Amino acid sequence: MIKNDLFLKALRGETVERPPVWMMRQAGRYLPEFIALRDKYDFFTRCQTPELAAEITVQPIRRIAPDVAILFSDILVIPQAMGIEVLMKENFGPFLPNPIRTIQDVEKVIVPDIQETLGYVMDAIKLTKEMLNDEVPLIGFAGSPWTIFCYAVEGKGSKSFDMAKGFCFTHPEAAHVLLQKITDTTILYLKEKIKAGVDAVQIFDSWGGMLSPVDYQEFSWKYINQIVEALADETHVIVFGKGCWFALGEMGKSRASALGVDWTCSPRNARYLSGGNITLQGNFDPSRLLSPIPTIKKMVHEMIDEFGKDKYIVNLGHGILPNIPVDHAKAFIDAVKEYNQ
Repeated sequence: MIKNDLFLKALRGETVERPPVWMMRQAGRYLPEFIALRDKYDFFTRCQTPELAAEITVQPIRRIAPDVAILFSDILVIPQAMGIEVLMKENFGPFLPNPIRTIQDVEKVIVPDIQETLGYVMDAIKLTKEMLNDEVPLIGFAGSPWTIFCYAVEGKGSKSFDMAKGFCFTHPEAAHVLLQKITDTTILYLKEKIKAGVDAVQIFDSWGGMLSPVDYQEFSWKYINQIVEALADETHVIVFGKGCWFALGEMGKSRASALGVDWTCSPRNARYLSGGNITLQGNFDPSRLLSPIPTIKKMVHEMIDEFGKDKYIVNLGHGILPNIPVDHAKAFIDAVKEYNQ
């Protein structure tokens, strides 16, 4: 049994003394021990070496003690496994030298054997579970099919993903074939992660907010919901769509255990839009961690008051930024632990 199961209680909608807390990208560049490994090993070496991935996953548990760990990996290991080359360029981010631009390109993309292509992730999970020693639960994650599609078509990060959207609107049939292949791969991948020992999974729809509400249903939510349906009987699924407040109503009717919210949607609106029943996660502005520590603590307590302590997981509204001082990150976690004391 997991000693600290606050996170799982919140996902089940049970009453808690205080909400659980973790941070997206908590195993990240704000930690000096993370930087030390980053300077030694390139990005995908860290993802693909179970000992490194496991060590990076537990670093924040030792340092700032959140209530849950999230496996260190990347959403782009999925396209890599599907035969799409992905490079991580220094000071640039992801770069895909052969983006998907034609129907022929789509046909070449495979739905891979997960153990063969991504077995290293499962090894990292098993190792991490050993290191965590049942202290806290472990989250596994994947990008949403739409978000992966954006990188696969665009070939790199973008402010607006015009090429990805253009492909959907000029070649809708080919776009749906690619989205379905990504969905099928993601379901297989997450099922293996569950078998390997993760306690919950999160789907990151980082670029969902690029789509209009109507297009979101067709090109993103439809595929996310297939994943939710495929996994809901096996584990807790959290769906986080950045900028997707307009879809909270639809998401709230799904079999997801929780919905992530970003900082542009107030707690009150998030509760209202999601139907008021589902567990919510979020939504502190990551930049706000640059505020003085007393301000952070005050704002965190106000945020908990607004969301309500039950059916709520305290988090940021997106990933923690590299320039956040460690003591500020710790103050965020501590503020939640001090709530109601």
